Amino acid sequence: MNKKYIIGIIVLAVALGAVISLVNDSRMYADFETAMENPEVNYEIVGTLDTTEQVIYDAMENPDQFTFYMIDEKGKKMKVVGLQSKPQDFEKSVQVVASGTIKDDEFHASKILMKCPSKYEDSAGPPDFVKQAN
Repeated sequence: MNKKYIIGIIVLAVALGAVISLVNDSRMYADFETAMENPEVNYEIVGTLDTTEQVIYDAMENPDQFTFYMIDEKGKKMKVVGLQSKPQDFEKSVQVVASGTIKDDEFHASKILMKCPSKYEDSAGPPDFVKQAN
């Protein structure tokens, strides 16, 4: 086979791979209101766990589902149905990213990511050598 054809096939394969990765990684961040307006679209909602409401998880009944309430960045609270097992230390999360769609006035999340307080953060503040003298 001619070198030009081999190089052309390689360039075409790389370009096709780049296009496919861009299409598959098209995340749409939104709030609950936007998700309710477009229930057929998959959104990523960033918010916080509402600690005033109970997190419900029964591994014996359905190990791949749990429910909780989340408050999005605009302050709207909504029930979220997680379509996976409850992550360990979920109640300690400081931020939640739920990916899914609206169904029956609930947000059904197929994927849930959480940010927990770091065990490396010092609650007393920065070390003495970092503090500035006044």
